[in-house]
Amino acid sequence: MLKAAVLDRLWARMSERGDFPMLSQSLRTTMAAMNNEELDYSSLVQVVLSDFALTQKVLRLANSAMYMAFGGNITTVTRALMVLGMDAVGHLVVGLKIVDHFHHSVPRRIDAKLELNRTLLSGCVARKLTEHGDLRAGEEAVVCTLMRQVGKLLVVFYLDAEWDQIRRQVETGIDENAACEAVLGVTFEEIGLEAAIRWRLPETIRAGMVDYDPQADEPRQVQWLRAITRYSTEVAEVLSAPNLADTQREMHIVQLAYRYNRVLGTDPDALVEMSVALAREEAGDSVMREIAELRANADAIARATLDPETRIGAGLEDLRALPSQNALGPVLALASETVLAGLGFTRTIVFVRHGSGTFKAKLGFGPNVEAALPKLGFDAAFEPDVFHLAIANSVGIFIENARDPKMLARLPQWFRRSIDDARSFVLLPIAAENQSTVALLYGDWSLTHEPRRISQREMAALNSLARELGRFFAHAAAMEATAP
Repeated sequence: MLKAAVLDRLWARMSERGDFPMLSQSLRTTMAAMNNEELDYSSLVQVVLSDFALTQKVLRLANSAMYMAFGGNITTVTRALMVLGMDAVGHLVVGLKIVDHFHHSVPRRIDAKLELNRTLLSGCVARKLTEHGDLRAGEEAVVCTLMRQVGKLLVVFYLDAEWDQIRRQVETGIDENAACEAVLGVTFEEIGLEAAIRWRLPETIRAGMVDYDPQADEPRQVQWLRAITRYSTEVAEVLSAPNLADTQREMHIVQLAYRYNRVLGTDPDALVEMSVALAREEAGDSVMREIAELRANADAIARATLDPETRIGAGLEDLRALPSQNALGPVLALASETVLAGLGFTRTIVFVRHGSGTFKAKLGFGPNVEAALPKLGFDAAFEPDVFHLAIANSVGIFIENARDPKMLARLPQWFRRSIDDARSFVLLPIAAENQSTVALLYGDWSLTHEPRRISQREMAALNSLARELGRFFAHAAAMEATAP
């Protein structure tokens, strides 16, 4: 009870800084999206797309050499989820959010920057160790490694006076965790575990954060995670240790490799080679490039500079590569994100026709779209508005000036109530094998965007994408018709 009271008081003090509650909420939102029981990609995609810098970093890592064998040329977050899996991408996002938070909150104190860099480096070691194995397990290991350092980082970043007291005790030869407990009443590990609980990280992550004990009676996966986090942390400490000769550095790494190789399931010589290579490459800036990749701020990947037609074409190729029996949810998320990113739209929304003859918004991306979805829908019966014109059409229509009084008269009330800032928008009808329209893909630029048009070539690419979507609806309809 005493420790619980100490942790509550500690949390209250840290929460006085406005950025800390934001991190907590962000991580809880990410975990909720990952734990969606219906495997709805759109929730996690929305979390990533809401942060431009995070989007670029996820795409960059998904296209890095480490993941190339699993996909390559990934241009959308939805495609990354399809290829790499919900857990791998979700844990990747959690790791990036933790790193970014401390990177942007870093005080000018040299010791705080040093602790952050050690944490980043330990994450790089964990990623190197796991890059040829199971993606989910690898990203879990990276998150465990980062979270193992979080307790210490929280003290360094948010409790300056207490950190100074801890440092003074450490300088007298006292162990860091013992010094932390003497000053705060809890250890760094307990603070980190409390963070994991409050951020609703899964039990697997929390178990992997605990210190490795070779004699512990734990499942093999838990012991493996604990060994990865401990080994990565210790290697990072050796790599970042000041005034250490190369021969001493390598000797320490050899000792670590032989201590952990059995539980890690890796040949000790291979462990030494990988770790020593990291040490040698520091001078060549290789490790720092790894770190910079995690810390990069909105530096768009090269394909982000492609023209809209090419980017939409890349999404179309992703759709063509999918079998017709693919679930509609991920397919619509992929198409919606392709259009959003390709044209730089403010938001996209997909309306799907239901048996009753109504079109209801199924998913969408962009600011405040998720909250608006339940209010968006219309009856298929004809009304003299632009949405009914679109579902009666065989190709998309583009409304250049939605603010024109004549056009305002053609916008239905349900739309104007929920989306009142559209400057211009496109409506793409989706038909299933010459049937009537079964869905409608909407994308817009808001008033915050400069006026622009959609070119004929861009519209042709959009129409091709809409036609490709019809294949998935046709298969879903056929399966429904043959169902007992």
